[in-house]
Amino acid sequence: MLVNHLSQTPLATLAQTAGGLGPVTIIILVVVGLALLIGVFLIGQFINLYIQALLSKAPVGILELIGMRLRKVDIRTIVFSRIRAVKSGLPLSTNELETHYLAGGRVPNVVSALIAAQKARIDLDFDTSCAIDLAGRDILDAVNTSVNPRVIDCPNPAGGRSTIDAVAKDGIQLKARARVTVRTNLSRLVGGATEETVVARVGEGIVSAIGSADTHKHVLENPDRISKAVMARGLDAGTAFEILSIDIADIDVGENIGAKLQADQAEADKRRFQAEAEQRRAMAVAQEQEYKSEVQKNQALVVLAQADVPKAIAESFRSGHLGVMDYYRLQNIQSDTSMRSAIAGGDSDGPTKQ
Repeated sequence: MLVNHLSQTPLATLAQTAGGLGPVTIIILVVVGLALLIGVFLIGQFINLYIQALLSKAPVGILELIGMRLRKVDIRTIVFSRIRAVKSGLPLSTNELETHYLAGGRVPNVVSALIAAQKARIDLDFDTSCAIDLAGRDILDAVNTSVNPRVIDCPNPAGGRSTIDAVAKDGIQLKARARVTVRTNLSRLVGGATEETVVARVGEGIVSAIGSADTHKHVLENPDRISKAVMARGLDAGTAFEILSIDIADIDVGENIGAKLQADQAEADKRRFQAEAEQRRAMAVAQEQEYKSEVQKNQALVVLAQADVPKAIAESFRSGHLGVMDYYRLQNIQSDTSMRSAIAGGDSDGPTKQ
């Protein structure tokens, strides 16, 4: 009876049924069963995200999830970003989010920025935010800065300088520090200049405003004149920011640059005059040496002329033009001349005796 009972069980019935099938039918059934198991396994990976999107009223189809997986897209990022967008009232489709993801964009950042802009009543569309994100700018930080303005120190302490130095017309140096309050201009964020340009322009404006002041006292009395002068120049043109205010945080008196420049100029003039005097002295010394050389030359000519006198006297004796008495009278005249010169303090040697 036990054998009869076992022969009536479903397992035995199935075995008897399978035993009655051909081998081709069994292979087909095995293949179909494996296909069903693989299909259930694949769908099971997406069923959780599908149900979450469906219950959040941001449905994403199973086929869309499978397609995104095949395109190497992070399906969790796309699904969660779409749920956040729909819950915030942003009609963003799965295709738009996937396209931005494949372009290399940061989808969660863009969605967060759009949500923040919508809550702050800032006009920002999806295409513009994608363009800003793909340009390398932090769109979320830009929206936050547009809502909550940022304060920039001028000059930037990271640049190695703590003050902006300028000189008024009276020659007194002033050292100023400013704080610039800016907010992001989303329409100019793509292609607009960065904070460094704003800091540089503000620094240039402060230097120009101080330099145009007649005296440093006017600047110290009314520091706001610097802010007004700088604000009136429209320094935020072409930048990604809108300047809300420029406030002078501190201003100190530095050196007397005018007096220092005058002292340096006087020292330079003194050195120039000394050089010119030295040049004139060198020229005088050179001229003196030339005169001495000329004297030596003339003295040599005199010596040569005096050497010709005895020859001429001898020639006169031979030719009979000069007698003995004439020669003695000439000697007396020379002696008398030498004596007179000695008495007068002249050259004791006198003329050369022949």
